[in-house]
Amino acid sequence: MRNEIYLLLGSNLDDREKNLLLAIKKINEQAGNVLSVSSLYITQPWGVSDQPEFLNQVIEIESDYSARQLLQKLLLIELEIGRKKTTRWGPRKIDIDILFYGNTILAERDLAIPHPGITDRRFTLVPLCEIASKFMHPQLNKKCEQLLRECTDLLQVKLYVPTDS
Repeated sequence: MRNEIYLLLGSNLDDREKNLLLAIKKINEQAGNVLSVSSLYITQPWGVSDQPEFLNQVIEIESDYSARQLLQKLLLIELEIGRKKTTRWGPRKIDIDILFYGNTILAERDLAIPHPGITDRRFTLVPLCEIASKFMHPQLNKKCEQLLRECTDLLQVKLYVPTDS
């Protein structure tokens, strides 16, 4: 049985769509096989509001790497794409978060799985529910679709429609 690994991708600097496509390509080459990809969503910034809107999406992968090894691979991919560590929740060219790693529950200093912000962030839950609405949160024993219904985050999450230029 494969682990259902879900990653959140986000970008709000430079060519956001290109950054996300590049991240998916690199994840597929270096971290695991990409199995499914949500639509892109344009989302208001969370945590620090004075910055450009984000493009977010969730992908499902399968990987032979442990959660810790996967995190290291994802951090290297972020650096390759040009992520620079700045203010917490600040603007970024790429951000890749592990949301779920199957039913794994980890609470370490630099790695928490499931991601602790899932239940509070509509920008995570909307694309997650598009591809994994029935996935059960291993700590809360609630399906993702229920987490979205119960989410109190009011920030807008809209389907992204690219403009032809």
